[in-house]
Amino acid sequence: MDVNNTIVLNNGVSIPQLGLGVFQTPAGDETVNAVKWALASGYRHIDTARAYNNEESVGQGIRESGVNRRDIFLTTKLWNADIRAGRTREAYEESLDRLGTDYVDLYLIHWPADGWQQAWKDMQELYLERRVRAIGVCNFEQHHLEELHALSSVKPAVNQIESSPQFTNQTLIDWTNSQMRVDVEAWSPLGGTGGSLLKQPELQAIADRYGKSPAQVIIRWHLQRGVIVIPKSTHKERIEQNFDVFDFSLSDHDMHAISALDTGKRNGADPDNFNF
Repeated sequence: MDVNNTIVLNNGVSIPQLGLGVFQTPAGDETVNAVKWALASGYRHIDTARAYNNEESVGQGIRESGVNRRDIFLTTKLWNADIRAGRTREAYEESLDRLGTDYVDLYLIHWPADGWQQAWKDMQELYLERRVRAIGVCNFEQHHLEELHALSSVKPAVNQIESSPQFTNQTLIDWTNSQMRVDVEAWSPLGGTGGSLLKQPELQAIADRYGKSPAQVIIRWHLQRGVIVIPKSTHKERIEQNFDVFDFSLSDHDMHAISALDTGKRNGADPDNFNF
């Protein structure tokens, strides 16, 4: 059953709104199996990165899944060391080799590292050469997006940023959507590894009312905000459960209650102050 909600990005390319993230998923069988289980469950969107060191395993999982590559939306990212070294094109080719594919659907600048402006120009060339279907950024704040807009006529298709009920990042999401006409993807959508979000009693109470898990409720909250969401898991049951979110809708009251869990505190690094 194909229940993928899709969003049409600002360049006309469609992206499934719910995907599998593989951040911190170890290379080898864990990643291969996670990708295969996700694709068997109906996911058609996989998000990886050079920095995750599991691109080969993602590629293997896609090949072993039996799902046609053309039916899968595949994202990878340009790492900071390659941005600083001016190696955008070389890094892209290396990612393709590891993934075992001749294109990716979305190529993202992973962080606004020194040299990202040149990296964007190089990515723009890859896009204009039709080597990649869409390009975008991660962890860009409003001032980064304004600078990018000033130096390039090609808009990012997405900005992938940290967002969860504990750090909604709603002001940036609203500005990015309305002022830039750029779609937002949420990383750490469930609050991040070791976080307390899924144990919040308010969340459990809402989940109980819908007969769903707290994770399913949070994923649904992201979807109803119009955000692209990429929860990670290496457990077959959880991967399947995370995709089983298209048969219910949260009320406005519950949407507000979940947003009210916002603490304003990031789980990950600050895009204006990172040291990697």
